[in-house]
Amino acid sequence: MKKLLLCLLFTAFYVSPTLHAETTLSEENKPKFTGQNYSGEYLCNRKNLTVGDYEVIVQLRLNKFNSYNKFGVYDFITETENNMVYLGQAVADGNRLALTFNLKEAKIAEFNTGIGEFKKIGNRRWAFQNRYYEPDDTGGNYGYENCTMKTAFLPATKNKSTIKK
Repeated sequence: MKKLLLCLLFTAFYVSPTLHAETTLSEENKPKFTGQNYSGEYLCNRKNLTVGDYEVIVQLRLNKFNSYNKFGVYDFITETENNMVYLGQAVADGNRLALTFNLKEAKIAEFNTGIGEFKKIGNRRWAFQNRYYEPDDTGGNYGYENCTMKTAFLPATKNKSTIKK
């Protein structure tokens, strides 16, 4: 019985951390980001039960350090017509999008959540619809956004004049 107990303890303390280390992503073994980059500024037409129809500007910026394979991690900023700012994060898995954000000036951490899907609308332009939920004192507010990229995202290119011949 003591041998069985020692064997189990050995397995728990020495084998388990080794297995866990192999399955966690580190900078050395993390696969490169190969997904679509949805970074850009989007004009969103919104509608919710409380406010009705209105427009907002959404900015998505790819966080390259934390993105891998087709899983993209984004910084998310929304600014409303009356200059209210929402900050948060978004993740894209292929063309599916999940969001979490809250009001920048909020004194309590009530996070809004959303889910959406990207569709290509041009050579380098994207659109997505986001369905979201905002908690409040009366049971919450539901809404949606139809967002269209304002201008095509152009990846940085090397300046040809700085290349040595």
